[in-house]
Amino acid sequence: MKNFRRAHNWLLLLGSILLAQGAGALGTLATIPAIPTWYALLNKPFFNPPNWLFGPVWTILYTLMGISAYLVWKEAGYGQKTRQFFRFYFLQLVLNSLWSLIFFGAQAPLLAFFIILLLLRYIFLCLRSAKPFSSAAGYMFYPYLAWVTFASLLNLAIVVLN
Repeated sequence: MKNFRRAHNWLLLLGSILLAQGAGALGTLATIPAIPTWYALLNKPFFNPPNWLFGPVWTILYTLMGISAYLVWKEAGYGQKTRQFFRFYFLQLVLNSLWSLIFFGAQAPLLAFFIILLLLRYIFLCLRSAKPFSSAAGYMFYPYLAWVTFASLLNLAIVVLN
């Protein structure tokens, strides 16, 4: 029974990470074709990171999101106490993918800016609502919050410069 529980935990962890990575993959469908075309032609601020940096950073952030969700699930399961966290969690995943689809796919940086502001709110709500179940789960949202704050400034700068 102990081995079954251990295998079950590994599968839940893997599933949590794959779910988060899947949200990222959805956004990537709109992002990759736009990078060498539309995005390459935009005026960008001096603090725009090189394109190669985005993939590794997002892979790490999605992995941390998945681990965080797993830790909340492992600590308290899904029920009345954790429902709010998981609502915020899934909403931020949707907003994250939607941002990519709007910014890169629809080529609408201004609309994407408003979406990223909502995303920031839900990242913060995830961070805050995860901490009562697992402080580590909450802390795993800090790098994501920092990166999306930076991405918000980058998004706004692109709106202003174009």
